[in-house]
This record gives sequence, C-alpha cells and structure tokens, in this order.
Amino acid sequence: MCDNSPMSEDPGMAARTAAASRGRMVIIGLLGFASGLPLALSGSTLQAWLTVAEVDLKSIGALSLVGLPYLFKFLWAPALDRWQIGRFGRRRGWLLASQLAVIAVLVACAFCQPQVAVMPLALLALALATASATQDIAFDAYRAERLAPAERGLGTAWSIAGYRVAMFASGAGALLIADRYGFEASYLCMAGLMVLGLLTGAAAREAPQLHAAPRSLLEATVGPLRELWQRPGILALLACVLLYKLGDQFAGALAQTFFIRGQGYSLTEIGAVYKGLGIVAALSGGIVGGLVMMRLGLWRSLLAFGLLQMLTNSGFLALALTGKSLVGLMIVVALENFCGGMGTCAHVALLIALCDSRYTATQFAALSALASLGRVVLGPAAAAVAAHGWVIYFALSCAVAVPGLALVLWLRQRVIALDAPAA
Repeated sequence: MCDNSPMSEDPGMAARTAAASRGRMVIIGLLGFASGLPLALSGSTLQAWLTVAEVDLKSIGALSLVGLPYLFKFLWAPALDRWQIGRFGRRRGWLLASQLAVIAVLVACAFCQPQVAVMPLALLALALATASATQDIAFDAYRAERLAPAERGLGTAWSIAGYRVAMFASGAGALLIADRYGFEASYLCMAGLMVLGLLTGAAAREAPQLHAAPRSLLEATVGPLRELWQRPGILALLACVLLYKLGDQFAGALAQTFFIRGQGYSLTEIGAVYKGLGIVAALSGGIVGGLVMMRLGLWRSLLAFGLLQMLTNSGFLALALTGKSLVGLMIVVALENFCGGMGTCAHVALLIALCDSRYTATQFAALSALASLGRVVLGPAAAAVAAHGWVIYFALSCAVAVPGLALVLWLRQRVIALDAPAA
C-alpha cells in the first residue's frame, strides 16, 4: 500500500524547506544587527564623545533631539511602500540605499572635531538618525513579508537578538575603541561593521510581492489607514497592541531608580546584573519564545507569555517587600527579562500579522509607534504612583498588565485568523 503523505512523496522536501528557513533566520538576524547598530551612535555614544570633547551641557542636551526621526518615521514610510529604488526590489532597494547612507555618514562623522565646531557633527547625527530610521522601516517591512506565518516568532527573535547585540557593539564596544584610539577611529570601525549589513542586504532574496505597489503617494498614505480602519474589530486589536506590554513598560519606567534609591544597589551591581545578566536573559527568552511559538501559534503564545510577564513583575514587588538581596535581584532580573523577551517576540509577531502586504512599511511603522506609546508617556504617571511607595508601584504594574491579557482572551478567534497562512 502506498503512503501518499507529502513527506513520503518527496523525502528531500522537508530538508530543503528547513534549510531555506534557517537561511532566512540568518539573514533576518544579520539585518537586525545592521538595524540596531546606528542607534547608540546618534545617542549615548555621541553624547559620550561630546562630553569628552568638553562641549557645553546645553548643547549636549539639545542634541538629544537628533533622535526625533525614530519617533516620526511613520511620516515618510508611505514613500517606501510607493516607490522602488533601482532593480533590487521594493524592500531591498531601500535597505541598501539607507545602509549606504549610514556608512557614508559614519565615515563623515569620523572627520569631525566637535571640540572645534559642534554643528557639523550635529547635522551629521541628524542625517544618521534619519538614514537609520529609514533602514528600520525597510527592514521591518522586509521581515514582515519574507517570513511565513509559522516563522514569525522565531524570525522576530533572531532580529531582536541581532538588534541588541548591535546596540552593545555600538554602545560599550564603541566606547572601548574610543578609549584607546579615539572616537574618530571608533566611528570608522562602526562604519566597517555596517558593511556586514550591506553585504547581507545584497545577498538576500527580495521579499515576495503579492500585490502591486500603491499607484500614488496619496494612496500609499491614506490606503494603509483606511485598510486598517475597515477591518472588523480593529479598535480592540489596536488596544491590544497598545496594552499588551503596558505592565512591563510601567514597571521598567522607574526600575533603575528603584534599584538605586529604593534598594541601595551600587552602579556596578546594577550594571552587572540589570544590564549584563538582563541582556543575556532577554536574548535567551526571545530565542526560546520564537521556538515555542512555532508549536503554540500566535494566540496561545500571546496569552502564555503575557501571563508570564505579569507574574514576573511580581518579583519586583517581592523585592520591594523583602528588602535588598543581590541573589534576589539576580533571580528577578533574569526571570523578568527572559519572560519579557518572550513577550516581545509574540508582540512583534502580532504587529507583523496585522500588516497588509500592500502597505507593510507604513502599517508596521504606525503600529510600532502605537506599541511604543506607553513607554514614552508613562514617566509622569509612574513617578506619581512611586511617590506613594514602591510596593504600591509594583503592585499596580501587575494590575496594569491585566487589560492586555483580557483583550488577548477576547480576541481569540481574530488572532487565530491572523496567524493562518496566506491563501
């Protein structure tokens, strides 16, 4: 009797499919690295350079505004949906162009002397942030279109891992190079690392285009919003995007202040545990979350990881109740970052699933801005609650996570439908 299952029909098909999927993960991880590399170079690393160059404090503070393109990148995202650059495809063309721009700006930065004149470096930093934000738009769209529904969790995990490794390289790594050879050499080295992203973009396959590009910039701008608005239950889905990570964002808003003022940890202890151990745990959580999502699917992963996020927030509450404990800090930070990494993986996969392939760049930019809104605006509210004590603050952070979980439960059928393979 003949077995007509797909596996027996073509024994090599599963192996070829698995190899192709692994190749996509490598590409996504390397492009995630390229996406994360410029962020610190127009932020904390640039601030360190200006401080060493003895630029006045007022100018250093004003230069924090060069990061605004990251906040408003959704304004020019429609251009990436509408137009294609060269013959590389709609996504790879913009990826390669923005990466070339980042490399060129980093090389130009290396020839600046902020101790003599700060304005040239300030303008280049603004150009760097703009080119980097454009690369983020193109990469997010490429990732959303290149990954099959079953790969979204693991692909997101790989991209986040690459992004965080890059932030470490352009933060701590760039400062180590600068301490020995100067910031000029440091920025040249970072430009060299960006070449890795350029080579990856050149070697990658273009994302499949299931629909023609919008016929005009107006359609590319209005079309994504209209398409989202016309979906059944869209307000509840958007509320889920906003609220899913709100408990984590609320707890993290004043976490370092709690460690320093509330518990009395030294900066060395915080750096080693909260930053060092926390990054390792978050990377591990993201990868594990991606693997688990391949079995559980999007809805069950959102529910399980969201519940774990809420439970690990209670670890901070336990620290606030019991007092300073270095071992306790290590356990809480490891668990919170591990589960937070899993939650981030599922959250980004939800954003990808919500994107229409005609408008991926614009919709993902808008949805990610909505998802980040809590982190941006929670500061004043968090400070007001913390004034009543850390126990109340972290208890509320657990309660704030409940509405997001309730929405995931309520939206079960809609989220499961989003996770279905495209016809």
